[in-house]
Amino acid sequence: MSSSVTREAAWSDEPPRAADRPAEPRTPSVTPPDTAAAPPRRRGAPLVRCVLAALSGVLLYLSFPPRPLWWLAPFSLALLAGCLYGRRPRAGFGLATLAGLGYLLPLLVWTGEEVGPVPWLALACLEALFIGLTGLGIALVSRLPAWPVFAAAVWVAGEALRARAPFGGFPWGKLAFGQADGVFTPLAALGGTPLLSFGVALCGFGLYEAVRIARRHPSRTTAALTALTVAAPVAAALAARPLVSDAAEDGTVVAAVIQGNVPRLGLDFNSQRRAVLDNHVKRTIRLAEDVKAGRAPKPDFVVWPENSSDLDPYAEADARAVIDEAVRAIGVPVAIGAVVAPETGPLRNTMILWDPVAGPTTTYDKRKIQPFGERIPMRSFVRLFSSDVDRVRRDFGPGKDPGVFDMAGTGVGMVTCFEAAFDDAVRSTVQDGAQVIAVPSNNATFGRSQMTYQQLAMDRVRAVEHSRTVLVPVTSGVSAVIRPDGRIVAQTRLFTADALVAEIPLRSGRTPATVLGPLPEYALLLLAAGGLGALAVRRVRARRGA
Repeated sequence: MSSSVTREAAWSDEPPRAADRPAEPRTPSVTPPDTAAAPPRRRGAPLVRCVLAALSGVLLYLSFPPRPLWWLAPFSLALLAGCLYGRRPRAGFGLATLAGLGYLLPLLVWTGEEVGPVPWLALACLEALFIGLTGLGIALVSRLPAWPVFAAAVWVAGEALRARAPFGGFPWGKLAFGQADGVFTPLAALGGTPLLSFGVALCGFGLYEAVRIARRHPSRTTAALTALTVAAPVAAALAARPLVSDAAEDGTVVAAVIQGNVPRLGLDFNSQRRAVLDNHVKRTIRLAEDVKAGRAPKPDFVVWPENSSDLDPYAEADARAVIDEAVRAIGVPVAIGAVVAPETGPLRNTMILWDPVAGPTTTYDKRKIQPFGERIPMRSFVRLFSSDVDRVRRDFGPGKDPGVFDMAGTGVGMVTCFEAAFDDAVRSTVQDGAQVIAVPSNNATFGRSQMTYQQLAMDRVRAVEHSRTVLVPVTSGVSAVIRPDGRIVAQTRLFTADALVAEIPLRSGRTPATVLGPLPEYALLLLAAGGLGALAVRRVRARRGA
């Protein structure tokens, strides 16, 4: 047998291909076909694999916040690898889809908080199909030497696809977003969320391969090579730790975030739009009184949440008047989250920079508009399944340019709520000069679900990725101040009016992740494509040889 076949056997349970085996003389069979001996097959094995695949998805869900169980993620992927290794593509698709359902059904249950189970089930099932496609690719590349590396790249390719399609993509639930407290987190500063996801996946797949090799091929060479797939991502993360810093490169400022709270939970919270606005006005005025009385330091700027004014201040004189009153009281620039309703065209989810003297100045329109939340694709078709689509009577339209506000000499980049899930939306603000990132959000629609904690973890990963303080003002909570190293230094409780005031570092340096942008993801996509391509070439050659 050739040396190449020997190396491959060390990484695979597949028997040698016919083209690689020495020729053997053929003899007539003396056993009738219906009584020919067949390898023993456990009848319950397929069912066991299905159960284990679903269990791997549940373990992956449990690794996400609010639970601090980030270390479950590699073990869940190791379990999934055991289900997919050496399977046919069709089986890989089915098993990974089950894993996706076990993962995404509980992770995304908040999407049906006020609209019933149909949207939640539809979204979770659709996203699970993408994980099914990922499993198909993993099953294929599991036949290659060093397959854990290719399998981890295929996982990143699956996440990249989910982040782009359909309807602009839904990146929620990336492996990276469950690692805010994990040992792998510094990888985000090195190569962004794609590299962080790759590191976690490689560790998980390598862990399964290490166990498999130890049981079936206990040679020192193969064991050492396999151990590298587990140790390499951990070592790389430790080596990247110097990139994680919260030192003040450009001095410090005092920032404030306002959480005004909402009058009631659910989709109808904004039926009292004036009450929501008044809550934020009152809490800002109260902060101004605390500053005057010496109970709180004076902030250099203030950030309100998304939808803190669903009354258009350009069209509603009374809304403009009360906002202006609050901004004059605090006496510093305030970023206001408002719904702007032009006479024609779509609505705009807009952040407005409000100066205490000049009034409203610079604006930023949210660029990543949430499908089926802020806009309804295929409205007439979707209405057949849920009449709640008619709550969105007028779609929102996307902005085009990143928004970096000059707030008392500090560049504050606006990343509105859902946009924090998208790599390019966050990175573009830092490239445009943001020294601080603000993620104004509105989570009132999702009640007391885990959604707000999942989003907060996402914001923490972004802080490390770009080495920036992240301010998170939310209408109903949880609002927070996150240092550039990902630590939360102040946060509010859910559905409580509050204000957070903190001294934060300003940073203008760029991490490798900021500089490289999508290049690490593209490199991993090429690696995945290379593995699948090599497999295709090998199969073509085997057929020609046969």
